[in-house]
Amino acid sequence: MNLLVDSHCHLDASEFDGDREAVIDRARAAGVQWQVVPAVTAASWPKLRAVCQQATGLYPAYGLHPMFLDQHRPEHLPQLRAWIEQERPCAIGECGLDFFVEGLDAEAQQAYFLGQLTLAREFDLPVIVHARRAVDAVIAAIRRIGGLRGVVHSFSGSPEQAAQLHKLGFLLGLGGPLTYERAQRLQRLVREMPMEQLLLETDAPDQPDAGIRGQRNEPARLAVIARHIGALRGMDIEDVARATTDNARRLFSLPAP
Repeated sequence: MNLLVDSHCHLDASEFDGDREAVIDRARAAGVQWQVVPAVTAASWPKLRAVCQQATGLYPAYGLHPMFLDQHRPEHLPQLRAWIEQERPCAIGECGLDFFVEGLDAEAQQAYFLGQLTLAREFDLPVIVHARRAVDAVIAAIRRIGGLRGVVHSFSGSPEQAAQLHKLGFLLGLGGPLTYERAQRLQRLVREMPMEQLLLETDAPDQPDAGIRGQRNEPARLAVIARHIGALRGMDIEDVARATTDNARRLFSLPAP
């Protein structure tokens, strides 16, 4: 069986409260050996920790997501520092910038993002970055702090932006959006990007692939993404699985199966 890493899955989301154990079992049956579970708010950290303690192969990341800006407070950054010291997560995130959603104060987003990037450099941890209509600003922030590595999840930028991120030590997470016919630009990027920059993700319960359009997504669907990437690149799914799993295990320091 091909062993896969879901590099971005919100397994702690309430959508999974009714059948989380079955979701984990289905993921395992589909070859998803590891799941990285990023946080979105400080209030969610304790539940996320408890979820990741439920089963092996679940790895928490703690952070403050820009879309939940109204729930963040300045004191959450020092709390995050203490939480990282105590919990030793595999990454910091989900953090980043969102210039798509109206009403999210750009200056406040920058302050939380830069604060989390600074913590990532201090603790030598990768960052899981959300960048929606904000890739250039994200690149500028990464350059400003320096000494970082991580992943820009659900990447939708240009080949030029992808190349800049590669030089900065950042991988790109790709999932369900890639499988839709309209995603021609993203599919072109996948054909041409360096394989060592690619991570697989579901972003479950969000971003379902075309085969389950409009339904709840889950990590077992990761094999669909791997097959799609294989078809685009003319690769066997085994080779896609091996390369992306190696990339994820290296970035997040995940243990051997």
